[in-house]
Amino acid sequence: MRTLLIGNSRTEDMVGDLSRLSARAREAAAHTAHRLLWWAREGDILVLPTAPDDAFADYVAGLTGTPRSTVTVRVPAPGALGEHLLTPDRLADTDLQRTLAEDLGAPPSGGTPGLRVLPVYADQAVAQLAHRLGAARALPGHAFHAQGGSALVNSKAAFRSVAAGAGVPTAPGTVVTDPNEAARAIGGLLGAGHCAMVKQEFSGGGLGNEVLAPVPGVEPAGAPRAVVLPDDTAVRAYVTERWPWLTEGGRHRLVVERYYTGAVPVYAEFDLTDTAVELTGTGEMLMDPVVVGEIVPASATLPADAVAELVAVGRRLCEAYRALGYRGTISADAYRTPEGEIRFCEANGRITGSTHLHTIMAARLVGPALRPRRVLLGGECPAPSFRAALSALTAANLGFDPAAGAGVVLVNGSAPGAGTVTYCAVADDAAGVRDLRHALEAALARAQS
Repeated sequence: MRTLLIGNSRTEDMVGDLSRLSARAREAAAHTAHRLLWWAREGDILVLPTAPDDAFADYVAGLTGTPRSTVTVRVPAPGALGEHLLTPDRLADTDLQRTLAEDLGAPPSGGTPGLRVLPVYADQAVAQLAHRLGAARALPGHAFHAQGGSALVNSKAAFRSVAAGAGVPTAPGTVVTDPNEAARAIGGLLGAGHCAMVKQEFSGGGLGNEVLAPVPGVEPAGAPRAVVLPDDTAVRAYVTERWPWLTEGGRHRLVVERYYTGAVPVYAEFDLTDTAVELTGTGEMLMDPVVVGEIVPASATLPADAVAELVAVGRRLCEAYRALGYRGTISADAYRTPEGEIRFCEANGRITGSTHLHTIMAARLVGPALRPRRVLLGGECPAPSFRAALSALTAANLGFDPAAGAGVVLVNGSAPGAGTVTYCAVADDAAGVRDLRHALEAALARAQS
């Protein structure tokens, strides 16, 4: 099976208004898109916002065994937002389409058997590109995606409707379109002695959320900050001030729901196909105060009954999305309350920040024989550059050993000046991956000194 991989690692449905992303955030997005090299196999074609660094591409090829010479990388001309985002205008570029058509050759009558289109996010721009290439059938769920269906799957507001219809437990809350409704919903939760979480309809990584507390001292998890609102007057003032940000200038709806202090954020990720909802992995999300990493699988830190419920109910949620016509990856995000309840909080229909841990690191590098006996920890830590990080990793003898199925993998290249590197540590258990993380941090600190 030949694959056309599309590195649209940031879209408005994922992170909101792209024009508001800083230059550094856009550059980081380009390096996140380079992560698709891990998926590449011989004969595949990648469409990326920028060309990956040679050192990173060689490193990936060395671990996956896919020679670089067998993979084609196409980079379209910069778009209205520059070179670091693979925006819809770049995917509509006629030169790109002509080049891809030449790469793929003439499609056989009736479709493109043997070809799969795999984007980070299957939006209408991707669906239109597939159509123009005569490869609509190669994009699973094309009809759904062509009508903007992925926005529905990634909407935090629509999630509450789908979850309620499927009988999936969520936090008490509601979806509002009016500031007065928002103030009443927030005031109701805070007046009952609870904390509240407000969520932008489209955002990612917790960056579009805020925790609202009736008293000081609440630590946010899954939101950049906690705001103290001691009474209804403070609630109304907050909503008035923040309504433009919360709704992106009134373009979108707002979710208001109860926030559980001390809850553990977890997820179950699935692949939705024409015939089934297949589990690809589970994990615990690490917050500081927004997502900074994951421990995989969830059974490394959660009781077995909690993981079983997470998977069973997450599958039920995904069956509802599959019935709508969605095809592709969905991460069903949830949390385990201090009382042991599993409550779901959103669905992310895309290649997520965790997908590579399951489908590449665990399935491809570790392999099926060792995977049940391995724990993975994904995260990010300071590093002067990718090349310096790789040298430090090698000098400290921490690099991934394919035979042992253990060690540290550097997941992304590093943008000049970014000062960080993304990694995946693999060991026998949760204590082992934490030890590897500490050893990596120490090695990279020495490299910076």
